[in-house]
Amino acid sequence: MSKLLADEITRWIARRVDEAHSDGVMVGLSGGIDSAVVAVLAQRALGENVLTLIMPCHSDPADEQAARLVVDKFGLKMLRVELTPAYDALLSILPEGNALAKANLKPRLRMATLYYHANTHNYLVAGTGNKSELMVGYFTKWGDGGVDILPIGSLLKTQVREVARAIDIPQEIIDRPPSAGLWQGQTDESEMGISYADLDQAILAMESAQDELSNAQALSRLRQMHARSQHKRAPVQIFERTDPQAK
Repeated sequence: MSKLLADEITRWIARRVDEAHSDGVMVGLSGGIDSAVVAVLAQRALGENVLTLIMPCHSDPADEQAARLVVDKFGLKMLRVELTPAYDALLSILPEGNALAKANLKPRLRMATLYYHANTHNYLVAGTGNKSELMVGYFTKWGDGGVDILPIGSLLKTQVREVARAIDIPQEIIDRPPSAGLWQGQTDESEMGISYADLDQAILAMESAQDELSNAQALSRLRQMHARSQHKRAPVQIFERTDPQAK
């Protein structure tokens, strides 16, 4: 089943690129499972017309090592852009901000870098967000959420792992603790306050209206995060005049 899903996503990527009259896709490689899966599926769809970027920004060197493991195994085209100097320079001209503002600056710099290369090559930016993250708003608005397509956006984290095994992503990548790399030692599950296993079970229970199948605490946490992050998933609101004839 996972191989069939991988094939389906591969065809979907090819269609989206064709419909956009684009020549390929950009993928930012973080060293995690999501970006590895998206990059490899994109390569299956588009061959050489995939460019991956590794963009360290005060990052753990292990992240880059993991990303390069995927690059080397699958022969992905890759560029490395060191964003630490740009990040430091930008902070130096900004007023003092809180930890969240500083952390979110990193994925927003990465988004700008991806689009710089995407515009240069007439590529689309392929996002690496999965359904579990999208449901609770675990992404940076106009950062890693600023993309053209989301190939694994309908897959729960547990399903991403299954696809990863089906397409032979290195086990070291599959086993790595999921992290957005926003600060040293940061992990997704510790920041969200819930494991992906519990989160995915709660999502399935909520969508099937079978709440009793989920841990009550996990379901409560899911509903809270889903409600608070609704603005991240909604289209930008545009003011509409109630009376266009009014002066």
